[in-house]
Amino acid sequence: MTAWTDSPLLSSLDGPARDTLARLAALNVPKGAALFHPGDVAKGFVVVLSGRIEVYLTGPTGREILLYAVEPGESCVQTTLGLLGGEDYSGEAIAATDCRLVLIPRPTFLALMDGSEPFRRFVFAAFAQRMQGMMHVLERVAFTRVECRLAAELLHIAEGREVHATQAELATRIGSAREVVTRRLDQFASRGWVTTERGRVSLTDIPALRRLAAAGED
Repeated sequence: MTAWTDSPLLSSLDGPARDTLARLAALNVPKGAALFHPGDVAKGFVVVLSGRIEVYLTGPTGREILLYAVEPGESCVQTTLGLLGGEDYSGEAIAATDCRLVLIPRPTFLALMDGSEPFRRFVFAAFAQRMQGMMHVLERVAFTRVECRLAAELLHIAEGREVHATQAELATRIGSAREVVTRRLDQFASRGWVTTERGRVSLTDIPALRRLAAAGED
């Protein structure tokens, strides 16, 4: 049996399902590679073993929003809907880091859904968890002030005190527009909370940013 099937992610599967999956080889996907585009047909179910895949939605004006990320133990809502409901992809998936994954071809996926109760539980549990995460994203975008979302995202992606991201990338991550993020960062800088350079934000008052981020959770 190949090593990837010994992953804790698949430990609950029955023997026949594991034997079927053991025939599939793990793939290495480099950072920046696109896994699917809008209009593509779902070809299989992806199990992420390591790394992070980010799924974006682009609106009619060209504005993007980060819908969710897929990491080990998580599933892609759009892929599951495509395989079970026949829907084409409406978003785009990009490898945010180097990734190692396994693609379960559509016929194999459907056969396992029909014949393996543990596999069905695995798929639906991951799907439910992902849907709950998407609801949280919608709640934040709809009900949390932009400055609170921005402060929380800066703290989340900071490496030490440094955030390496453009203002357009930050806008995509929090579901806003670049111009709005620019104004909010200017406000943060005027208060002494951050300093900004091209493609980088330095966090100079982390406690203040934490208080602002926490205010958005009330």
